[in-house]
Amino acid sequence: MMETLEGGELCFPQLLNTSCKKSRPHSEAMLLYILTSSISLLTVALNLLVIISISHYRQLHTPTNLLLLSLAVSDFIVGLLMPGQILQIGACWLLGDFMCALFYYASFIVTSSSVGNMVLISVDRYVAICDPLRYPTKITQRRVQICVCLCWVFSAFYSSLILKDHLKQPGRYNSCAGECVVVINYIAGAVDLFVNFIGPITVIIVLYMRVFVVAVSQARAMRSHIVAVTRQRSVPVTAKKSEMKAARSLGIVVVVFLMCFCPYYYPSLAGQDTSSGASYLAFMIWLLYCNSCLNPVIYAFFYPWFRNTVKLIVTLQILQPDSCEANIL
Repeated sequence: MMETLEGGELCFPQLLNTSCKKSRPHSEAMLLYILTSSISLLTVALNLLVIISISHYRQLHTPTNLLLLSLAVSDFIVGLLMPGQILQIGACWLLGDFMCALFYYASFIVTSSSVGNMVLISVDRYVAICDPLRYPTKITQRRVQICVCLCWVFSAFYSSLILKDHLKQPGRYNSCAGECVVVINYIAGAVDLFVNFIGPITVIIVLYMRVFVVAVSQARAMRSHIVAVTRQRSVPVTAKKSEMKAARSLGIVVVVFLMCFCPYYYPSLAGQDTSSGASYLAFMIWLLYCNSCLNPVIYAFFYPWFRNTVKLIVTLQILQPDSCEANIL
């Protein structure tokens, strides 16, 4: 008991024999709290701007923007969950086993839905660039809405299967009071690796490679001096410049997404059990969460409509009558 007291401050001093110890000094823990809380606040604020912009302004009610809206919702939830992640990095979990299970369940849902949204975005850009003539009939608002709903329903169902044992018996993997740990065994980790990483990433890379090839060929065609007048008057067969720009911008979103997600799945690739109690994995989850803060920043750099809507929201012009009909493109 004396060793426990001398080894570090207890999370629950009244539970001398069962309480976890705080593994980080108070000053270091406070620094992590401040840093994570700041990123969380920024993530919530930026994604809320995206949600308000796309939801309010009718000019932005397009299939592609609906996918961005779904991604922004998942990123917004990540921002709300982010402060809880600091409790996994050397601090104490004070909210109980049930909230621990709920925290991980929500985290898995938004992670899975983000992956699904990225796949849907890639499919949308593939059709827009590679089959522009049939894009309006293939990618309709109704179909995108159904796909987005299915994405979220599947994410909730899939996460409940992966965390089945943890949801049935919250805290089963905790070694002491004040710990919040979930362990995914090798089989579940392998399934998750394929469903949430290898499968979707393969689809995304294949589609964007195809988009890149088509975009290069179309750029060469547009630079060609041999263009017949009759072809100019006919229905254009190349993707519009705005579509090409959107593909490039969303391609950057996908690349950043891959950079943030790849380290998270390293334990599964290495054939190890995935334990969120490990400091490495906790940091990787934190890195994964930071991706949610980067997406709106990318929008601000590449989408003029986002910068325009932010100005209207910040200056409260959004409160004016019929502001939803404003011309922001």
